[in-house]
Amino acid sequence: MIRAMANPIYPRSARETMAGWVHLPRFIDKIRLHLAGKLPTDYQENFTKGFDEAWLKAAGVNAETFIQVVKGSLTDGEVFDWVLKNVKKTDADKAAFNQWVLHRGSDTEDMKARLQWRKEQAGLAHRDDIKTFVDFIDADEKRI
Repeated sequence: MIRAMANPIYPRSARETMAGWVHLPRFIDKIRLHLAGKLPTDYQENFTKGFDEAWLKAAGVNAETFIQVVKGSLTDGEVFDWVLKNVKKTDADKAAFNQWVLHRGSDTEDMKARLQWRKEQAGLAHRDDIKTFVDFIDADEKRI
């Protein structure tokens, strides 16, 4: 939830893809915002955790290494090229990760309860269209 900043800069949706990975463009945006000192306060506690951490683990990349890759790049294309060269995962690996991210919150009873709690905390409990954490993020950041 972003409440602290008057005009926050939101990272891209976790639905966005790069090199076959969902969430990767969002993570890059979060890194760039972090490096510029513009990552919203509410996001700082979970920076490189949650979906970020899951991507790092699935890709087999260390957080500090990837932050340095993004820091040393000017464009997403440079990061894309680095990922293609250095992250050797199969299409099946990527698909499994993508499905996990896109369905998180609807996958287990514990996650359904956690999502409902997050919706209540954000004043979005009335939104029956929010069925996953990606939906929640998009709603919280005013995309849907």
